[in-house]
Amino acid sequence: MYLIVEDISVEVEAWTAQFEELFARIAGRFGRVEPRRHARDYIRGLLGPVERKNSWQIAEYTGHPAPYRFQHLLGPAAWDPDQVRDDVRDYVFEHLGEPGGVLIVDDTGFIKKGETSAGVARQYTGTSGKIDNCQIGVFAAYASSRGRALVDRELYLPRTWAEDQARRSRARVPAARPFMTKPQLAVRMLTRILAGPAPVAWGAADEAYGQDAAFRAACLHRNVGYVVAVPRSQQVPTRLGSRRIQTLAAAAPAEAWSRLSAGDGAKGPRLYDWASARIGAWGDQDGGIGHWVLIRRSITDPADLAFYLCAGPCDTPIEELVRVAGARWAIEECFQAAKGNTGLDQYEVRSYPGWYRHITLAMLAHAFLAVLAAQAAAKGEPLNKNTNTHRSPWARSDGSWQL
Repeated sequence: MYLIVEDISVEVEAWTAQFEELFARIAGRFGRVEPRRHARDYIRGLLGPVERKNSWQIAEYTGHPAPYRFQHLLGPAAWDPDQVRDDVRDYVFEHLGEPGGVLIVDDTGFIKKGETSAGVARQYTGTSGKIDNCQIGVFAAYASSRGRALVDRELYLPRTWAEDQARRSRARVPAARPFMTKPQLAVRMLTRILAGPAPVAWGAADEAYGQDAAFRAACLHRNVGYVVAVPRSQQVPTRLGSRRIQTLAAAAPAEAWSRLSAGDGAKGPRLYDWASARIGAWGDQDGGIGHWVLIRRSITDPADLAFYLCAGPCDTPIEELVRVAGARWAIEECFQAAKGNTGLDQYEVRSYPGWYRHITLAMLAHAFLAVLAAQAAAKGEPLNKNTNTHRSPWARSDGSWQL
């Protein structure tokens, strides 16, 4: 019993040292000592055993008499969340990066009441699976064999918001922020992430982004291949002219199919039957770039098909395309982990800057847990299979393990 307690103490001490090292990376982003301390406490609260991670409960957990210092941190305090975002990205690349890394884009909803939160509107979100009153955030996640974490974010502003000057002013939306579609926001993030050295070989996305030609072109323009889902109606070039991708799937011979795993899931390998076929390239992209269609078929229901467009080095085997296709699910795991463990969706801010500030600090907290998970996996320690992150280092129910 004493050995177990001693081991826990050593583990918490190591976690604390790593947290201090991480916070030292961003401390200089806060020009004054007060917001620097408040940011540290806020992140502590996001990592701690707080039932709902809003300013009130984080204040109680961290020993503040009221939430006003945190509300100031997320509001008028002088600091740039984009600089912290870059720190988060670099931290993730440093600890989780490897040459075959995949950059994934997707969006998630934040259910809200009322009409004043920046970008809130009745719109479809996969969070509830229906049209709901919500905000939509477009995110980029990085995934490798070491782990996965969110590395960038943009708030989607519906056109009704983007064109309503009075509403924009009340929510403190910058004048320079135009209306942008979700794929355009994805391209903005991809361009930003790949502007410098990045251990990214592939891009992955669902149908909403995969069918956007500008998104696919942005990947190739930056020497990154892609494996993106597309609808069955997607037109692709062939020697006989343009054809629907569904038509190509129907013509695939039996010998074209291979049973491959798209990665491990909660119940083991995610096995499907897969087929790929090379197609003609769009535009002037050549020079060793190959283009394929990739089709996924359910083992139990052959009528259940999913379709992908792929581009990458000409010698890319189907196993690699399947690996990248399977990596797309990593961002859903990131959303689940960040919402469940670091309060990504538990904010009460309404302004445009406030959204970016909370989301960025929650991403940093999630990245910290992802790195702990990677380190635990490297040492052969068990992980939480549902979230792919280690348990919070300060998640003891009585709150006695605090940073």
